[in-house]
Amino acid sequence: MNRACIGITCGTFYDHDWCPPSIGHRKTYIDAVVAAGGAPFLLPSIDDDAALRALYERIDGVLLAGGGDIEPRHYGEQPLPALGVVDVLRDRTELPLVRWAAADGKPVLGICRGAQMVNVALGGTLYQDIPSQLETKLNHSDSYARQDWTYLAHTLRLAPDSRLHRMLGSDELSINSLHHQSIKTVAPGLMAVGWAPDGVIEAIESANGHFLIGVQCHPEALQSTTDPRWQTLFRRFVEACVRFRDRTAE
Repeated sequence: MNRACIGITCGTFYDHDWCPPSIGHRKTYIDAVVAAGGAPFLLPSIDDDAALRALYERIDGVLLAGGGDIEPRHYGEQPLPALGVVDVLRDRTELPLVRWAAADGKPVLGICRGAQMVNVALGGTLYQDIPSQLETKLNHSDSYARQDWTYLAHTLRLAPDSRLHRMLGSDELSINSLHHQSIKTVAPGLMAVGWAPDGVIEAIESANGHFLIGVQCHPEALQSTTDPRWQTLFRRFVEACVRFRDRTAE
């Protein structure tokens, strides 16, 4: 069987002021897709609708990876002082990818920023900065502060009737946490299915059965050895991509 081609959205990285920026992403995303039986394909951030659409047509599923903040104008707000670094071109690339995939029923998996982007692209909003907008004692960037992607910062409670609960086989898991933004209002057609102990939404799913899932943690950094239960999420995602490809090829 030919492997499903999984498009992984990229971030923009700057190493020296005098060097052109690099576009790519962390190896853990690639490792998780390969381990799940998929063929990873890095999708660059580009400002060309025709080229982006051509790339979209060649992939069987979209994995929206983590990264910086999303421009608040995309959900009707002005920037707050605590807003972090935004990547205008990446927003420009990911917004249509999510909307095309939602319209076509192409599988989507959003991770951290990716979960937030799914919500924004479909009409939801975000908290621009948890520490300044919410009263909580939970440090949602604790794994980042400890410089350890595998540090289990807090628990994730899953709705018992959710797809994620069925995949992971648990009501509650310990997860890593490397974010300062989060979902505020859930977009139409999506539903919240996972929460941190302070009530922050940490997982969303499509309400219509489409494989459209977003998680605020970074399971790609956990699935290898820290918590292999997350391997199931990536396998189910790749399997859904195979089914979509085979169905649309008929």
